[in-house]
Amino acid sequence: MTEPLLLTARWVVGHVGGRHALYPNGEVVVSGDRVLFVGHGYEGPVARRIDYGNALIGPGFVDLDALSDLDTTVLGYDNQPAARKGRIWPETYMESGPFEMYSEEELAFQKRYAFSRLIRSGITTALPIASLFYRQWGETVGEFSAAAEAARDLGLRVYLGPAYRSGNSLVRRDGTIDFHFDEERGLDGLADAVDFCRKFEGQAKGLIRTMLAPDRIETCTPELLKASAAAAEALDVPIRLHCCQSPFEYQSVLKLRGMSPAEWLESLGFLSPRAILPHGTHVSGRNGIDRPGRDLEILRDGGGTIAHCPLVSARHGNALQSFRKYRDMGIRIGLGTDTYPPDMFLNMQVGMMLCRIEEGGTDGCRSEDYYDAATTGGADALNRPDLGRLQAGSAADLIVVDFDDPFMGQTIDPIQTLMLNVSARSVSTVMIAGRFVMENGVIPGVDDREYRKRAQAQFDGVIAKYPLRTFNHPPVEEIFSTSYPTHRKA
Repeated sequence: MTEPLLLTARWVVGHVGGRHALYPNGEVVVSGDRVLFVGHGYEGPVARRIDYGNALIGPGFVDLDALSDLDTTVLGYDNQPAARKGRIWPETYMESGPFEMYSEEELAFQKRYAFSRLIRSGITTALPIASLFYRQWGETVGEFSAAAEAARDLGLRVYLGPAYRSGNSLVRRDGTIDFHFDEERGLDGLADAVDFCRKFEGQAKGLIRTMLAPDRIETCTPELLKASAAAAEALDVPIRLHCCQSPFEYQSVLKLRGMSPAEWLESLGFLSPRAILPHGTHVSGRNGIDRPGRDLEILRDGGGTIAHCPLVSARHGNALQSFRKYRDMGIRIGLGTDTYPPDMFLNMQVGMMLCRIEEGGTDGCRSEDYYDAATTGGADALNRPDLGRLQAGSAADLIVVDFDDPFMGQTIDPIQTLMLNVSARSVSTVMIAGRFVMENGVIPGVDDREYRKRAQAQFDGVIAKYPLRTFNHPPVEEIFSTSYPTHRKA
């Protein structure tokens, strides 16, 4: 048995009686991959002591929608509408045969790069998400085998599964948006995902777990969703489906299926406590959806968890209406990063602001509400009472936040300070399963500047290919605007 390691800091976030608790000048004792003790006055033997000083030791974050590629959603920040900016394939691209815009090597690097960014943000458990817009169709077992290798090397706790779909939206030659479906291709993708789960579940001493990931509700057929839900139950793995996230999706499902997204999922028997549903912003009676209905009640009664991604929602001009109302209804909520930067602190901060705006005051939510969502909310979605909290017997997944950061403000309460002043840059040390995966800002084997340079080169490459998959195939400079006139050297 590994000799215990004792960690101390100005603040420790433990867990007592089913909720987080603060220990000023507290102690955390780790033995192997588990927490042995949290509190004050540990009297047992220890092999080593580390005092982090004016810092906070807390549980690592659980990211239910963790960015795992080079984020193409940022290209839509000032470039809309999506159908004319390469975010929906034109019919001509479909006819010529979609192709992979990244090589296998580039896809493998993207996962390694993204996973290292998640660790830097204090995310210790991640369910990766990537865009299929630049893919031939779905994700592949090969790239997720490489993702498992990257997670094993870096020490990140992950739930992996290649995304698959039965169809996609496209822009017809006359500019109208339609759908193309290929049932067999979707079912083949599910079969590959099931095989992946059977092979990789529990690898790396349990650090690697698996999930099913049908891509978006509007790109799935009834047969694919029913088969996916049955497979998730048989495998006993989580299943994540993006739904209730935009007016386009809502109206598309209504047109295709005659029901709202939530109603359709209920009719298919898809909903269960294992379901994870990003983003949940567009439901009956909210965010411009004037159709009456009981969407929120359906989501609540189905037992799934909404993966709330405040930053990406806010960038697109919407939000939960509201986090408080959803929570008070009894809807389970966890958090996801989804976009760049994958900064869980920023997501909590933006989420709090949006909730208070929606509720019209500061009593809309408190700091601990979002901290809970980022920790225990995600852990509960995965049915993992050993994650998202620090107590005897829990996984030794923890982070250290430096409160001596020069940009840190004054502290009354440490969790409130996280919501006011902290960013991913404030995370100094991360431990996962008892292993230091980052110490003093250093991730072993990761050259941050070189990673950043390589990622930008790959990103530039895919941007150069955007005209191929954009309606009417305009040049790049017409697809992506610039903030000001650009004067290049002659």
